[in-house]
Amino acid sequence: MTVFYIALGMVLTLAVLWLGRRFSGFTAQTPDDYAQDTQQFDIRRDLNGPLICDGVIYGPMGRVVSRFTGDFDVRWDGNRGVMTEHFKYESGGEQHRYWELTVGNDGAIRASAPDLVGEGTGAQRGGAVCLRYRIRLPEDSGGHVLDTTDWMYLTPNGTIVNRSQFRKYGLKVAELVATMRKVEPA
Repeated sequence: MTVFYIALGMVLTLAVLWLGRRFSGFTAQTPDDYAQDTQQFDIRRDLNGPLICDGVIYGPMGRVVSRFTGDFDVRWDGNRGVMTEHFKYESGGEQHRYWELTVGNDGAIRASAPDLVGEGTGAQRGGAVCLRYRIRLPEDSGGHVLDTTDWMYLTPNGTIVNRSQFRKYGLKVAELVATMRKVEPA
């Protein structure tokens, strides 16, 4: 009977942890949580033209494992956009990526990129944008496919704060925090 109570206790503990994660914190946010914001984030306006990005990546133990800067260029033709990214890592490595983005009249977002598995989906509401997708890491990083949730928040001066979590089998394996801001004309 003792084994039964230990197993039951373990199951209940896991259930409470899962429910806590599901209904509180980063993964529990929805775009509608930000619908009443006075500041309105429109990726066609705020993610447009040349941008500079600075950020860090945290590993599964919460320690910074990488720092980077990025040069982005985003061009829109109506509701369709292309974002090119060139990252430079403190390790000396570089990475080039690009996204194709489509924004619906209701704020829904669809995204594709060569390293995505399937299509990303999301929404913009109020001062926030959420995008969820599955990304395949480069082979030199293990080639793993990670479930990703990106949240971007517009600040009053137009800087975008990006927080992303990467999960494998539901467990957080990395987190990214970055800022993006428009390049000032020379």
